[in-house]
Amino acid sequence: MLCCAEGLGSLMLLILLFAVLLVVNAQNDTEPIVLEGKCLVVCDSSPSSDGAVTSSLGISVRSGSAKVAFSAVRNTNHEPSEMSNRTMTIYFDQILVNVGNHFDLPSSTFVAPRKGIYSFSFHIVKVYNRQTIQVSLMQNGYPVISAFAGDQDVTREAASNGVLLHMEREDKVHLKLERGNLMGGWKYSTFSGFLVFPL
Repeated sequence: MLCCAEGLGSLMLLILLFAVLLVVNAQNDTEPIVLEGKCLVVCDSSPSSDGAVTSSLGISVRSGSAKVAFSAVRNTNHEPSEMSNRTMTIYFDQILVNVGNHFDLPSSTFVAPRKGIYSFSFHIVKVYNRQTIQVSLMQNGYPVISAFAGDQDVTREAASNGVLLHMEREDKVHLKLERGNLMGGWKYSTFSGFLVFPL
C-alpha cells in the first residue's frame, strides 16, 4: 500500500510539474496581432524605438498609425514665379491626400518618415507647348527615373512614370524639370506616393 501511495504521490508531482510548465510556456506564447484583417503571429517580441514590434526573426510590425501616403495636384494653369528658380523644382498647389503629413506643399517635397519601400508616380501635363519636356523624380538630389513628353501636334500631353524605391529615414523626393519648359502651365499634373512596407 505504501508503494502505491508513493507512486500516486510521484504521479501527482509529475502532473503538478507538467501544469507549471504549461503555465510558463503559455506566458511565452504570443497572441496573434491582427492588422487590417490579416493575422500575424510575432514571437518573443520587443518594442523598438520607433514604436514598431520586432520579433526574434527580424520581422518588424507597425501599427495602423504608421500609414504614409500623399497625392498632390496642380490646380492652377499659370506658371508661378517659382519655376524660374535654378532648381527647376516642379511645384504643386493643392494636397488631396497627406496621411502622416510627410509631403511639404511649399517645397513640393516628400520626406520619408522611416526606412522602407515606397511607391511613387507622377503625371506632368504640358499645355500648348511644342517643346519636349523631361521630368525626373529626384531622390536626395539625384535623378532616379525620368519621363518625356514631346509630341508637337497635340495641345496637351503628359510625361508619366512610376517606381518603387528603397528609402532611408529622412530621404527626400521631389520632381524636377530637366529639359524644356512648362510655359503654358501644368494644371491637372499629379505627384503621388505611399509606403508599401517598412523595413
